Amino acid sequence: MAERIIKLPDVGEGVAEAELVEWHVQVGDVVQEDMVLAAVMTGKATVEIPSPVEGEVTFRHGEVGDVIATGTVILKIKVAGQDAPDEHDEPESKPEPAVAVEPMQERMAPEPAAVETPPPPKPVEKPRAPAAPRAEGDRPLASPAVRLRAREAGIDLRQVTPTGPAGRITHEDLDAFLERGSGKTVGAGLQPNTSIQEVKVVGLRRRIAQKMALAKSRIPHITYVEEVDMTALEELRARLNAQPGGAQNKDRPKLTILPFLMRAMVKAIGEQPGINAHFDDEAGVIRQFGAVHIGVAAQTPAGLVVPVVRHAEARDIFDCAREVARLSDAAKNGTAQSEELSGSTITISSLGAMGGIVSTPVINHPEVAIVGVNKLAIRPHWDGTQFVPRKMMNLSSSFDHRVIDGWDAAVFVQRLKTLLETPALIFVEE
Repeated sequence: MAERIIKLPDVGEGVAEAELVEWHVQVGDVVQEDMVLAAVMTGKATVEIPSPVEGEVTFRHGEVGDVIATGTVILKIKVAGQDAPDEHDEPESKPEPAVAVEPMQERMAPEPAAVETPPPPKPVEKPRAPAAPRAEGDRPLASPAVRLRAREAGIDLRQVTPTGPAGRITHEDLDAFLERGSGKTVGAGLQPNTSIQEVKVVGLRRRIAQKMALAKSRIPHITYVEEVDMTALEELRARLNAQPGGAQNKDRPKLTILPFLMRAMVKAIGEQPGINAHFDDEAGVIRQFGAVHIGVAAQTPAGLVVPVVRHAEARDIFDCAREVARLSDAAKNGTAQSEELSGSTITISSLGAMGGIVSTPVINHPEVAIVGVNKLAIRPHWDGTQFVPRKMMNLSSSFDHRVIDGWDAAVFVQRLKTLLETPALIFVEE
C-alpha cells in the first residue's frame, strides 16, 4: 500500500499562491483517476486540480477561502495494489520480534476452564429531560452530521428541542421534530424566524468585493443619465437580422444593441480620447489608449465578470457581435482565459430587460468611464405636435470626476445619443 502526495501546482501567471474555492472530496472518499479534487482561483481564472491516481483520500489541507502557497501539500491519497511505497510514503512499521516457544517438557497441564459469571444487568437509563431552550440568536449545538441532515431536510435547528448533553441536538431530536410535523399545528399562525445564516465571502465574490471597494473608495463618481430614442436603430437591427443566409453572411451572428453601442463608442472616443484611459492615481499619470478594449460586464453563476472585446476600433458590427457572444459563453461556462477577463480600457454595463430606468454603474478601476445600458421600452414621446409611441432607452454613464469634467461627460453621452438615434452615422467613415 502506497500513499500519493498532491501539492498545490504552479498555476502559471507567475503567481506564488492561489485561493482555494472548492473542495470536491473529503477524507475517506474513494476517487478515480482524473476526477476533479479541488478548484483554486488566481485573478479571475479558476483552475481545477484532477486526481492523478485511483485511491482513498487520507488527508486534506485547507478550507474554502484559504490562500495557499504553491507547493503546499493539500491532499494525500492511499493507493491500492502497490507493494513498495513511493518517495512520499510514510515508512512502514517494523515487525514485532517473534515470541520464543517454551520447551514442551516445561509446559504445565492446562487448567480447567473457568466458569464465566454473567455480567450484572445494566442499569436502566432514565430518559434525559429536554434542555432549556437556547437564547434567541444563539447558534444551536449539533454535530456536522446532524447539521447536514437538517440542511437537506430544510429544518431550522433553532426550532428543534435539544435533549443531548449541554443542549446538543441529536438525530433522535430531528426524528421527533419530523414526527410532530415540523412543530407546526393547525391554526398556529405565522411563526417568527430568528435564523441567521453566515455565508463566507470567497473566490470570485471576494474579488468583486475588493474591486468594488477599491473603485468606490478611490474614484469620485459623477453619473450622467440621458434618454435615447432607439426606434430607428431597432428597425435597422431587425432588418439586418432578417436578411436571408448566403455564402457571404451564413455565419453572421444575431445582432443585439451592444455591437451598435460599441461602434458608437469607438467613434465618440475618436473625438474625446481622454474617455478611453486609465488613471494611475498612485503615479499621478493618465494613460490614454489608441486601442479601444471594451469590457462587457456579464453575470455568471459564479458572479460578475468582465470579458474584454479587444480592438473594437478594428471590428465591424458583426465582428463585435460575434466576439461578444463567444466571450459571454466562455464566461458563463467558466472557460474564459485570464487574458480574456482583463485589460479593458472602458466598460459597458448592461442588465438587458432587467436594466431598470436608471442605474449608477461603478467604474471598473483604473478606467475613467463606464456606460450603463438601461431597459428598452415603448414610451410616449412628444414630437412637437403630439405624443407618439417610440422605443426609448436610457444611458446611465459614470465618470471619474478627477479627470473627466461634467461638461466633457455630457458631450460624450450626447454624441452617443446622436449616433444611436441616427444609426446611419455609425457606418459613415470620416
